[in-house]
Amino acid sequence: MAEIKLSEMRDLTRIERIGAHSHIRGLGLDSALEPRSSSEGMVGQTAARKAAGVIVKMVQEGKIAGRAVLLAGQPGTGKTAIAMGMAKSIGQKPLSQCSQAANCSPLEMSKTEALMQAFRKAIGVRIKEETEVIEGEVVEVQIDRPRWRGSVQDGEIDSEDDGNGDCALGKDKVQSGDVIAIDKASGKITKLGRSFSRSRDYDAMGPQTKFVQCPDGELQKRKEVVHCVTLHEIDVINSRTQGFLALFTGDTGEIRTEVREQIDTKVAEWREEGKAEIVPGVLFIDEVHMLDIECFSFLNRALENDMAPILVVATNRGITTIRGTNYKSPHGIPIDFLDRLLIISTQPYTPDDIRKILDIRCQEEDVEMSEDAKVLLTKIGEDTSLRYAINLITSATLACLKRKGRIVEMEDISRVYGLFYDVKRSTQYLMEYQSQYMFSEVTAGEGDEDETSAMVS
Repeated sequence: MAEIKLSEMRDLTRIERIGAHSHIRGLGLDSALEPRSSSEGMVGQTAARKAAGVIVKMVQEGKIAGRAVLLAGQPGTGKTAIAMGMAKSIGQKPLSQCSQAANCSPLEMSKTEALMQAFRKAIGVRIKEETEVIEGEVVEVQIDRPRWRGSVQDGEIDSEDDGNGDCALGKDKVQSGDVIAIDKASGKITKLGRSFSRSRDYDAMGPQTKFVQCPDGELQKRKEVVHCVTLHEIDVINSRTQGFLALFTGDTGEIRTEVREQIDTKVAEWREEGKAEIVPGVLFIDEVHMLDIECFSFLNRALENDMAPILVVATNRGITTIRGTNYKSPHGIPIDFLDRLLIISTQPYTPDDIRKILDIRCQEEDVEMSEDAKVLLTKIGEDTSLRYAINLITSATLACLKRKGRIVEMEDISRVYGLFYDVKRSTQYLMEYQSQYMFSEVTAGEGDEDETSAMVS
């Protein structure tokens, strides 16, 4: 008899990608904005996290707008992690938009247009609308007429519908005992749940079944519906012939200034009439030193706008040249723009912090590692960099599986450490064999003198 092999089936909906900052859940602060030693994936950087928490609190209370914050520190000190923690702490209200400075120079549009679109993606508009709604419990559904006809009486809804199965009641599988809401203007039917009066019925119901109370009072009510969109979405809808479908096709392109001015005027009218509310969000730009003088001039002017979001930028550069000029400045940022920023500095991690971060990453990646292996990995993180040590976790896991082990040991760490070079060892190797490389601009004498400084950089 032939052997039957059963292949393993995995539920794709439960597969989650593990990223560099997927373990970040927030800033790890208590109710008094005091940083905990290890919480929500954040470790160390207590002063920077506390300052970021103050910014987040002001954003949530709407007491800060049109301001800019700079996260400055050495590479591998958690600047992006703090920015991700700020975005997670803020949540969906208001909006948070993350971008890279390199993405602000696309080929299909100008640099200032890319920045303007990023700004307007981070500005939300809550549009309020009143509509007439009929809410009640369905008593009986009769599908024998070519058109829908309903009657409302005694806190209950009687409905009749056609028999072709294409009606709204048929699509939502509405049956007697369900509590529904009908929009009088559009005829849209929303199923709110199952009435509590039918909770004792012995029907087969899944865990997704929700029981609700039958609405009291008048069945026909006026309800306020709130739609939350961004200014960029309004720009695209009004500047493209296909309307909102352009949001799905990605056909945004450059948007004319006249269109934005008309939209801003209309939104201002809605604000005066009480129909709309502006929600300034947060725009995060990493590697801000990659912007040139033209982009910095645009940011200077954009932050003075009434509807400007909170701008959070990050850099790891020291005193360097401003792109597009021959002048040097701290962090590669012009002095006039640097004067607008609230600067938050990050410090290098201590050995204890590195150990805690590695423990969190092992838990995030579902890796079992022995105590000796963690000590060795922490030592490697101190001598090289935290990012290199984190990258070795997955590699060591594969080496452990290769020898059919379940727990990552020191031999697995040592094996992958010999396979993959860090920056210092790679630079040392390059200096030693630079004569065999093409287009080497460093002579042998200069290489011996500058070897230490090159490895550090």
